[in-house]
Amino acid sequence: MPHFIAEYTNNLEAQADLPGLFEKVHANLGASGVFPLGGIRSRGVRLDTWRMADGKHDYAFVHMTLKVGSGRDLATREQVAQALFEVITEHFAPLQAQRLLAISFEMTELHPQLNFKQNNVHAFLKNQAG
Repeated sequence: MPHFIAEYTNNLEAQADLPGLFEKVHANLGASGVFPLGGIRSRGVRLDTWRMADGKHDYAFVHMTLKVGSGRDLATREQVAQALFEVITEHFAPLQAQRLLAISFEMTELHPQLNFKQNNVHAFLKNQAG
């Protein structure tokens, strides 16, 4: 954990530079000291069927979610979310200056008893470092 998910309208496919955004997200979250690098994952979900506002213009949107495991206090989560939203808005600023674009972001905390995972990447990265 955490998982970063970007849902984006299909008319942004060529412009959004999601690989570049994901690189920045991973760098930011990794440097935060809050999350282990081996648990950070990002993915984009292209939306082919959608409508925005009155549907009369070339609107676009990206809605991003950061899903985190439970156990971190609100102040820590808020600090991470604020810093990440700055990364997001900087990334999309040039595109937002060129077109109609709505960006939104939320952080959600997963329920501690209803969140299951198994991951051997942590051990792999630890062995690579040592």
